[in-house]
Amino acid sequence: MVVLKSVRPAISCSSFGFDGDQLVPPHKVSFVNLTLPASLLSVRLSSRNNAKLSLVQATKESSTASTNDSAAVFSGENLHQIATNGKATNIVWYKSSVGKVHRQEVLQQKGCVIWITGLSGSGKSTLACALCQALYSRGKLAYILDGDNVRHGLNRDLSFKAEDRAENIRRIGEVAKLFADAGIICIASVLSPYRKDRDACRSLLPEGDFIEVFMNVPLQICEARDPKGLYKLARAGKINGFTGIDDPYEPPLNCELELPQKGNNCASPCEMAEIVISYLEEKGYLQA
Repeated sequence: MVVLKSVRPAISCSSFGFDGDQLVPPHKVSFVNLTLPASLLSVRLSSRNNAKLSLVQATKESSTASTNDSAAVFSGENLHQIATNGKATNIVWYKSSVGKVHRQEVLQQKGCVIWITGLSGSGKSTLACALCQALYSRGKLAYILDGDNVRHGLNRDLSFKAEDRAENIRRIGEVAKLFADAGIICIASVLSPYRKDRDACRSLLPEGDFIEVFMNVPLQICEARDPKGLYKLARAGKINGFTGIDDPYEPPLNCELELPQKGNNCASPCEMAEIVISYLEEKGYLQA
């Protein structure tokens, strides 16, 4: 038995979402919410305007749209599309009526990812904190994805083997993409030694929204700092595959910003943060 649970008013759809406050002629899309047996694959309803309702695949509760000429099932951005992505099958993308542009209008800023890369001890986390503080003082919302912090939770199951390091960066890139889509300025402070992994994260975002910041500090200076004592352990052979010692670091070739160490002089974290903020202002990220 098919049970009609509710009928929602007709609404019009646009590329930016639903215009729910506008009156729509009856021939446009209307929605019904049905409770259906799991085995039911299709059902038709008729009315004075010969409306048809058809389900491609029914679940216990399914939402579908009816039109006066042909049935349409809304599955995110594309109609009638059930996708396979990686190991996930039978998945669809559902597009919200509130999009990135709307969230940016609320926050009065544009979402982006500031990807800070460099050797251990180059000052990535220090810059990330100074930048987050500087943005906060300007009334802008930012969030830091620190490489070590993420390994306390989301990536706690990953080691430092090559394949796990790649997966670590992939996950951080995907989360950073979500923050940017939310309209937030995401600051990813991650060693990320390999270009291909950083480039893969860049490819997840629209052109210009991935801002690569290279902390160009020589190995000898980073090793002299050694804030976590990791270089000492690596030199003693207690850590294998440590970047800069027995594993390579591939510097960016075309990064948006490079913050170099000049001799023994190093700009303060606040000064470096202002360089990044100047770039954000120039590119229009600090306004909606």
